[in-house]
Amino acid sequence: MKTIKKINPGMKGTKRLVEQYGDKLVCVRYRHDYERQRRIKTIELIIDESPLSNNLSKIPMNKIIQLRVKYGEVDIGRLIKSAGGRWNRKQGIWELPYGKVIALGLENRIVTKGGKSVQ
Repeated sequence: MKTIKKINPGMKGTKRLVEQYGDKLVCVRYRHDYERQRRIKTIELIIDESPLSNNLSKIPMNKIIQLRVKYGEVDIGRLIKSAGGRWNRKQGIWELPYGKVIALGLENRIVTKGGKSVQ
């Protein structure tokens, strides 16, 4: 099946569906099923809403985290390497799974998206 067209509520062709489903309507899609030679209209509806929980910001323990180690901190580099860390030569940082970063107590060396350490 291939999606041919996607339209949002309020656009031409959605009037009756908006009357029927109201604010629960997210979008309408038109698809072509080439095997069965059919055009299919589908809708996406909101069936449940709840507030976001704080657990969504939790970092998975197996996610690879980048760590900044200053030049000359050989012991820290060896510690990371012995825990299975890899040196990223291109970026000049160490990479290690988050669970091992926590176990080694190196949270203050995590590199943020801006490229700076958390310190």
